[in-house]
Amino acid sequence: MSSNPEIHALDVDMSAPAAAAPTRLPSRRRWFILSLLLIATIINYVDRVNISIAAPFMAKDLGLDKVEMGLIFSAFAWTYAFALVPAGFIADRFGSRFTYGVSLISWSAVTVCQGLAGGFASLLGLRLAVGAMEAPAFPANSRAVTVWFPARERGLASSVYVCGQYLGTALFSGALLWLANTYDWRHIFYSTGVVGILFGIVWLYLYRDPMSCKKVSKQELKYIEDGGGLVKSSQERTKFNWRQIAELFRYRQVWAICIGKFASTSALYFFLTWFPTYLIEERHLTMVKAGIFAVLPFVGATIGILLAGIVSDGLIRRGYSLSFARKLPLVVGSMLGMSIVLVNFTDSNTVCIALLTCAFFAQGIASSSWAAVSEVAPKELIGLTGGVTSLAANIGGIVTPIVIGAIVQATGSFAWAFWFIGGVALMGTLSYSLLLGRLYRIQLKTH
Repeated sequence: MSSNPEIHALDVDMSAPAAAAPTRLPSRRRWFILSLLLIATIINYVDRVNISIAAPFMAKDLGLDKVEMGLIFSAFAWTYAFALVPAGFIADRFGSRFTYGVSLISWSAVTVCQGLAGGFASLLGLRLAVGAMEAPAFPANSRAVTVWFPARERGLASSVYVCGQYLGTALFSGALLWLANTYDWRHIFYSTGVVGILFGIVWLYLYRDPMSCKKVSKQELKYIEDGGGLVKSSQERTKFNWRQIAELFRYRQVWAICIGKFASTSALYFFLTWFPTYLIEERHLTMVKAGIFAVLPFVGATIGILLAGIVSDGLIRRGYSLSFARKLPLVVGSMLGMSIVLVNFTDSNTVCIALLTCAFFAQGIASSSWAAVSEVAPKELIGLTGGVTSLAANIGGIVTPIVIGAIVQATGSFAWAFWFIGGVALMGTLSYSLLLGRLYRIQLKTH
């Protein structure tokens, strides 16, 4: 794996603070674009997590055991993970507008169909389809932030859209539980799917890349580009070459981010899948209390990811190196994530929720790895690099639900599941602290 120190000198904008922002820009279109990314990501994750809210009702109605539910929880990540590399190429080739819009409408239509499922096989197949359709979302997110934002704002911008993965659950878990209680679990999928289809149409109408956006001023474009935003790359259309993927893995930064993302995503998928079941079946909470308590860790994670972005960008503005500013949240978040094992040592539900909130707060901090991806990705392969690192991350989404389901089925308890997640968090800590090294924009030799 190459560290290629000669490249460092070529990446001036990545190793020093960007030029100071003008006191006032004639347009601030990039922040409107970020609001679209946030809403799209909220919908994206609501359509992932809705099955965990429906799970206790659905399992009882359809007669599904823990192993079957583990497979259904995991199915999304099977296709999602392995579609990420081609999805990243599609984002680079066709741009964020088309890629995200088609993806959003497609996965939302399949979400509606989940409400019609009649058993294990149909649910498994539909979750596989949702995974494949959602794959372009985060590579398109990463690409949009890299072309719309200068380096000094990129940490916060990445954190804002990533926090959508927590906000959706925090804001809508109660409403979705109410739907399931008042009507049935199928209405969860009907409602979330329809909302996604409608917003997909809005996205196609409103989103544009910088060079094709009529509402962004020349001054704002110059500010973005002078600060390291890859404005002109938004018009480039990359031709795919398999050797480009092999070239990416010559760099330790790519390996380290892949391993770290795998670790943090393993914790994320516990909360996205088994968490409500854990509260109801092992902690014996009522549906109402489970709905309230389930929100708190997601609030903690939202605070964590936003704090990571603010601190990281603040360190850059104060003259710290980009590497230190981007790596600090990753190391601290991964290390603090090991606290999840402490849940095994308390009988108090209140203490349990406090510990899980702390652990998910840490996972939110570690999720700022998307900012690191934006800094190291070759300018012609922003989406593909996001796809490759996200593939590694979502192998955790495949493994974790199945492992936890098997553990609970075999032991009748979640105790060893928390030891598993804590061990993976240790792996992430070591990867970010020892392997990641200096961050700089990779320049590929293969074209």
